[in-house]
Amino acid sequence: MNKDNKVFITWHGKQVKILAGKESERFLSRIAGKEHKEAQLIMAKITGNFKRGNEKDNK
Repeated sequence: MNKDNKVFITWHGKQVKILAGKESERFLSRIAGKEHKEAQLIMAKITGNFKRGNEKDNK
């Protein structure tokens, strides 16, 4: 998050999505206290990269 309360979601060094205002606040509250995998799924849903069939379960 930067000083303008924007959240930048990146993947492999490339910017994928910018969340600002209420959307960024809602995102931060959703991932607060979540495990890494849960936070990753939330970000995947937000960016639209969800359920493509190539998700791996790293258990």
